[in-house]
Amino acid sequence: MSIRKMELEDLRKVVELEHALFLSPWSEEDFSHELKENPMAGYYVLEKENEIIGYIGLWFLGDQCQITTIATDQKYQGQGYASQLMEYTLEKSEALHYQNVNLEVRVSNVKAIALYEKFGFKNVAIRKRYYSNGEDAYLMIKELEG
Repeated sequence: MSIRKMELEDLRKVVELEHALFLSPWSEEDFSHELKENPMAGYYVLEKENEIIGYIGLWFLGDQCQITTIATDQKYQGQGYASQLMEYTLEKSEALHYQNVNLEVRVSNVKAIALYEKFGFKNVAIRKRYYSNGEDAYLMIKELEG
């Protein structure tokens, strides 16, 4: 198992996973923009036996890290791989002395909410009609030592 920086060559597989997993998936252009144009972005893939089975997107914003996306291939869900991505993110954020890590999550995404709560994230607000289908999102934050 390894986590490494996402490369443009990874986008075909990442977008394939994105479309299989999300109601409002990001496009290849969205990911490409993040990799090439966004100096605050850090995107990483999780590989098992040279196969991309998950990924996480981060924005490094001043004193905080925002998780923009996290996904694990459906056939590997429930096996701790999303937890590995979360641990990687928290370790990276603490090493950079950030004060918190935050994210938005669909109010209906019970599995993801349970994962975030396991890592100490707290629901601090609701973002009304945050998603393109009108669904609300929870804003969740994990405070760090900073």
